[in-house]
Amino acid sequence: MSAAAIARGSSGLAYPERFYAAAAYAGFGGGGSPKSAGEGVASKFSNDTALLLYALYQQASVGPCNIPKPRGWSPIEQSKWTSWNGLGNMASTEAMRLFVKILEEEDPGWYSRASNHVAEPVVHVEMNHNPEVVAVSENGNILAETKTVPIENGNLSETQDKDVVSEGLGVVNVYDQWVSPPVSGTRPKARYEHGAAVIDDKMYIFGGNHNGRYLNDLQVLNMRSWTWSKVEVRGVNDGTTTPCAGHTLIPWDGNKLLSVAGHTKDPSETLQVKVFDLQTCTWSTLKTYGQPPVSRGGQSVTLVGTTLVIFGGQDAKRSLLNDLHILDLETMTWDEMDTVGVRPSPRSDHAAAVHADRYLLIFGGGSHATCFNDLHVLDLQTMEWSRPIQQGEIPSPRAGHCGVTVGENWFIVGGGNNKSGVSETVVLNMSTLVWSVVTTVQGRVPLASEGSSLVLSSYNGEDILVAFGGYNGRYNNEVNVLKPSHKSTLQSKMMEAPVPDSVSAVQNVTNPTRDVESEFETGQEGRIREIVMDNIDSEPKITKVEETNEHRITILKAEKEELESSLTKEKMQTYQLRQELTEAETRNTDLYKELQSVRGQLAAEQSRCFKLEVDVAELRQKLQTMETLQKELDILQRQKAASEQAALNAKQRQSSGGVWGWLAGTSPTERVDDSS
Repeated sequence: MSAAAIARGSSGLAYPERFYAAAAYAGFGGGGSPKSAGEGVASKFSNDTALLLYALYQQASVGPCNIPKPRGWSPIEQSKWTSWNGLGNMASTEAMRLFVKILEEEDPGWYSRASNHVAEPVVHVEMNHNPEVVAVSENGNILAETKTVPIENGNLSETQDKDVVSEGLGVVNVYDQWVSPPVSGTRPKARYEHGAAVIDDKMYIFGGNHNGRYLNDLQVLNMRSWTWSKVEVRGVNDGTTTPCAGHTLIPWDGNKLLSVAGHTKDPSETLQVKVFDLQTCTWSTLKTYGQPPVSRGGQSVTLVGTTLVIFGGQDAKRSLLNDLHILDLETMTWDEMDTVGVRPSPRSDHAAAVHADRYLLIFGGGSHATCFNDLHVLDLQTMEWSRPIQQGEIPSPRAGHCGVTVGENWFIVGGGNNKSGVSETVVLNMSTLVWSVVTTVQGRVPLASEGSSLVLSSYNGEDILVAFGGYNGRYNNEVNVLKPSHKSTLQSKMMEAPVPDSVSAVQNVTNPTRDVESEFETGQEGRIREIVMDNIDSEPKITKVEETNEHRITILKAEKEELESSLTKEKMQTYQLRQELTEAETRNTDLYKELQSVRGQLAAEQSRCFKLEVDVAELRQKLQTMETLQKELDILQRQKAASEQAALNAKQRQSSGGVWGWLAGTSPTERVDDSS
């Protein structure tokens, strides 16, 4: 197979074949030396880009530069050596990846413009299930070009930056355009307000709303084979959990899914967190401490390190909320956070993201009467709210949208404004707060829906956004994929990977997403106008180029020293912060143990108090009995005293009558008779 034929399908090739195809198209390899291919490279790219591609090609195919610096007067050879040597010990695989990235950035359609293209059957992708392949003639060659036919209005809309993958089921990796991969298997029931999360190249879908009924099924899409399947859940109650919608699904601990909050038919008083174990395929309720927030749905849940940050939503009584709670997943403790500044108005169905593990961003959402397009930022260190000025193409008000971050870029998809679905896919650079539109869909399509989900995954080593479901007058179960080609996205990904000192030395500290080409433009006072392999340059030009190279090297070394110094300081600060964090975690552990001990003592004291209360009740009962006996005793004593007094009186009367009778001469018998 020719190099051009390889290049045509390289977007679906794995490394290193993908790199070799790109190198062949750029003018390297193919049986000729890089030097003999220089004129072809120079005709396709700028001088700086050609030098960088040459250096990356050498680094990938040969390895680090270990040849001495050329001593000749050729400025071209000197520049090529400087570029290659500047990559240091960059890994071969990293050099391959950067080579392809830069080529795609410079020439996104390189695969379709390869010379000597041979027309072969091309596996294309369906856009809304109506594909059409059109043969296009270019320079006398027949190119297979993919066109898509949207459902709406029956109009043909031609995709741009077409990148056909002829691997497996075949997926079209189209830059900044939504496409529908040809999924197989039994599709999940159409739904919206569901939860979605990715673990090991698999997208899990849980719950949602369909025709006003809450769902509790767990579905999985394998994004390597694009095959749907249902997860068979085991456990009590037939392995099911409470049907819900408006919840958030969070990947956790490598093999678990957290379902946080959500609306249910019989809502609980407090927010519940459910855990699904992918190994045992069982659901359980997460045991937490502290005071959990009130139950709700439509909230945002953001994972920051090992902490869940929950904001807003709508409770079971349809009251809108703007409170802020955190759940520490290490101690499983809830805490309501007190903030300063003006917090966002109560809302639900908004989007949230975290930037630099410090700033929580809240965008849009809705109340009962209106939708918002405001942007709020919470500093998680100072817990202070602010409302920064947005720039660029500020999105329209919306609610029910979804978002995902790629580096420092926050992509927002879908949503509605109480009238219609939002058709634009927008992106916010979270460092500059500048909005821009990525793409726009036409008609009432699933992407212009409320309550859809959006996740970040990868395909063939590149980032992709995967959207599912939603509601726009009808319930959807479509899968759509977008491969972002934003320059800042590329730069952010490059900065996340380990970069050699020689390359990082030219990166701007205040903007970590500088374009890789600027690494070789810093301090450059002139540009090489053309790359030639013949040593025919004049002596003044040679002198000027050498001075430029020396000047550039001097500036790079100075910047490298400055950045290394800054890096050392940052490492020291990071080390100190880690120590402080370790101490804080130790104190927290000790305090938690003390809290548990106090809780145990309190429980023992409560038990003792209960026993004392029982004893007191018994004593009170006995005391009441003694009082009753005392009263009866008093009565008996009074009765006895009365009896004794009566007897005494009678005796006295008897004694007194006998004396007076004797004096009067009356016999005792007569007194008796008289008394009778």
